[in-house]
Amino acid sequence: MSAARKPAPRRAKRGSARVWLVGAGPGDPELLTLKAARVLAAADVVVHDRLVAPEILARIPRRARRIYAGKQRDRHAMKQVEINRLLARLARQGRRVVRLKGGDPFVFGRGGEEALALARAGIACEVIPGITAATGVAAAAGIPLTHRALAQACVLVTGSRRKGAPDLDWKGLARPGQTIVVYMGLAGLERVARELIAHGLPPRTPAAIIQQGTMPAQRVVEGPLAALPRRAAAARLRAPTLILIGGVLRLRRLLTARRG
Repeated sequence: MSAARKPAPRRAKRGSARVWLVGAGPGDPELLTLKAARVLAAADVVVHDRLVAPEILARIPRRARRIYAGKQRDRHAMKQVEINRLLARLARQGRRVVRLKGGDPFVFGRGGEEALALARAGIACEVIPGITAATGVAAAAGIPLTHRALAQACVLVTGSRRKGAPDLDWKGLARPGQTIVVYMGLAGLERVARELIAHGLPPRTPAAIIQQGTMPAQRVVEGPLAALPRRAAAARLRAPTLILIGGVLRLRRLLTARRG
């Protein structure tokens, strides 16, 4: 007997406004979750980011309004405070509002900021998790994030900094036995490599930078940590990228050798 199908979210009533924060996954449209697809199909308004795949955007109902709120380095379609206010305003109008974000809303997606702003505005918010880039992109590239013999921990950090924000814990990141995953790190790759090496990580530590992970145009540039910035520059990589550093990178060639 098949499981009962959940009904689509009902139109919000005045005084019971709600927003769905939906993770679209790392890029491959087939990695969208069933729950995300169901909520998206019932949307009245979708406020979406730049990195959501066109095939996922195609799932938005024709009757629904689309609002682009994407961000690129130093070029934002909307300021974050404007997005927060927009979500609240739309929800108060009784719309079924979906905030569609690449990856997972709560992993470097500013979903926490948006959820907090909605809570302060008295608006309910349901989070639909998505496959974050760290797990999705690493798997697509044949890189296990953990391995009993090579990495007993995995650390996710962002290469993008707010003005005046404290620097990363380079000494902690350079500890042995862990995998480092750097989001939004292409522009700062040279600095990441330099600081990690200066704080004790061997220059020959295996590393890779992956462009458009999980997508047909995926590109992987590998090399020792010290050489990775030069190799990435020579390959003319462009965002979106993900950087992975650690001993687990040694397994990639073994795990991808028989792929068709």
